[in-house]
Amino acid sequence: MPTKQNVSVLAMILAGGRVDELSVLTFYRPKASLPFGGVYRVIDFPMTNLMRSGILLVGVLSQYRPYSLMEHLDHGIPWDMTGRRRGVYILPPFRGREASDWYKGTADAVYQNLEFIKRWSPEVVLILSGDHIYRMDYRPLLDFHRQNKADVTVAFTPVKEEEASRFGQGVIEEVSPLGGPLKDYQEKVSPPVSRYASLTIYAFRPEVLKEVLLANAKEDSHEFGRDILPKMLGTYRMYGYIFRGYWGYTRTVKEFWQTNMDLLGPNPKIDLKRWQICTNLAHRDIRDHKPSILGESASICDSLFYNGSFINGEVTRSILFPGVVIEEGAQVSDSILFYGTIIKRGARLKRVICDAEVTIGEGTLIGSEEDVTVIGSRTHVPEGLEIGSGVTIYPGLGRERFSEKSYSSGVTIA
Repeated sequence: MPTKQNVSVLAMILAGGRVDELSVLTFYRPKASLPFGGVYRVIDFPMTNLMRSGILLVGVLSQYRPYSLMEHLDHGIPWDMTGRRRGVYILPPFRGREASDWYKGTADAVYQNLEFIKRWSPEVVLILSGDHIYRMDYRPLLDFHRQNKADVTVAFTPVKEEEASRFGQGVIEEVSPLGGPLKDYQEKVSPPVSRYASLTIYAFRPEVLKEVLLANAKEDSHEFGRDILPKMLGTYRMYGYIFRGYWGYTRTVKEFWQTNMDLLGPNPKIDLKRWQICTNLAHRDIRDHKPSILGESASICDSLFYNGSFINGEVTRSILFPGVVIEEGAQVSDSILFYGTIIKRGARLKRVICDAEVTIGEGTLIGSEEDVTVIGSRTHVPEGLEIGSGVTIYPGLGRERFSEKSYSSGVTIA
């Protein structure tokens, strides 16, 4: 159950982008609504974090194909965010008395909704990315922010030095285990200035947020990490908060695959029983599926599968969403199969991600240990094909679009 409501904090979730690196998985949905872990969506993780932190007033900044996200969030009902001075508000771009346009960046998205923030008069505006996998209680961060009388507090997590250049980097004067004054911030520079990577979590004093956004509105670039934070250095009270828990950065297909795999094994890095993630089981009628059925030939090892599935083949170290069918003689390993995927008799998949309602024909061989193959939704891969690793297959392709009997690694089938 949610903790006591913290009405002094307004959360703004950045959930508008599709992320090109996720390829066909975000052709028809924003990254925040990407299915994850067999029954969840990526946005479920920050939403559950907010709920358990008692922050129940949330604006969701979305613009790219928002329908699936809006349907899933369902006004905040799955997270008990409906009621007086609580709720989930979808905030798309709009045109009003003063011309507006598509969100030009993370900062511009919040700038266009300053009136929404003013309406609630919060003491703190907590800005979050909607597309990271982690479990975090935001209350210690907010206490740290208030105790230090910070204008902005940025959350960071330690990463390997060779990976740091992919992220915003903070140089923190560590006066306590929680962090300290933020001495420098650089966005994705190489060589890195720090091993602390930005989590895209910012706690702002509202009047400061308005001030820096109004100044940024006159500029050509509108990103918090690239444009806002570096210019605040030396002028505002900036603090860095250090988060040391698990953090899944799922920006690429390989990272998305690996973060899903972190759910598996005897001691998974993502412990779903302990994390207790809330989701919308009405979305895609998940709660209305019948129980899963295991056939006489079923063999399942180190895998997650959910209701509505029929398994009569071999499944190893894989994640099956509701409604998946694995026919007799089929083998699926190290793979992620979204809703309603059908794997026909004798097919073999290795390191494959299938989007929703994909059909794999009899005897088809897809993937290998080398890289992840990804197949777009509603595609029908015909029988008897051999498809290498790292292949990208576009959504909605019928059998007739596959003119070859074999496809080498790394190609795109469109």
